[in-house]
Amino acid sequence: MQDIPRGTAPAATGTEADLILEAMPEPGVAEIVLNRPAARNGLTLATLEALDRAFTRASANPDVKAVVLAANGPAFSAGHDLKEITTHRDDPDGGRAFYAHAMAACARLMQGIMACPKPVIAAVQGTATAAGCQLVATCDLAVAAEDARFCTPGVNIGLFCSTPMVALTRNVPRKRAMEMLLLGDMIDARQAADWGLVNRVVPQSMVREAALSLARQIASKSPLTVAIGKRTFYDQLERPVAEAYDLAARVMVENLLARDAAEGIAAFVEKRAPEWKGC
Repeated sequence: MQDIPRGTAPAATGTEADLILEAMPEPGVAEIVLNRPAARNGLTLATLEALDRAFTRASANPDVKAVVLAANGPAFSAGHDLKEITTHRDDPDGGRAFYAHAMAACARLMQGIMACPKPVIAAVQGTATAAGCQLVATCDLAVAAEDARFCTPGVNIGLFCSTPMVALTRNVPRKRAMEMLLLGDMIDARQAADWGLVNRVVPQSMVREAALSLARQIASKSPLTVAIGKRTFYDQLERPVAEAYDLAARVMVENLLARDAAEGIAAFVEKRAPEWKGC
């Protein structure tokens, strides 16, 4: 993926523009780009909070229908910034308060991506490790370059990837997740696709365009319908089957009563393109 220029619609608050970039590369599609290439896009506390604010903005923006999460540089993200973590060991409490703050910020970001009513697509080049792998697993869809690699290597440095585990175990089969978590080995893009961590594997030069293509297709749908579907998908996932069906049935009824559903069905019957209003 080609790096997105520093001047492309950066976030404007403080040093946030040094950490992430935000753009609307085409109608309906927002792009949020990790922008610490020299640090392999390590997730400092400031970066986590900047990402959280960016997704909050995308969620609230009626012009955004889908979001692509990408990264500048040779790595998608190396996860939590270990230099920052090490620095805070000199705090009076040994780092406890900072670590609690950082882990809470990480959890808030991941849940914010899931709660975002617009589908989020990761465009992954290079490596995505630890919390970087967690980011990929948290996104609704993911496209990986052929040379992309993924791992949860915390066990190798005495720090089990417990928070990445939450997203990982909701994406790949249990024994595959345990393999990644207990061995800490890299898996390649094809393995990641076979295991369900990513949707598509494409040439490195096509990663951004492949993610944008998915976003473009999603952006052509009713935004109301997509938001309902994403919310219900995650809501039903953790419920027993009977409760999941009860929830889904109630949602279907409400969806059927929406203007966009009536329009979509009428357009299908009349063999014309629908005109979505988002209501």
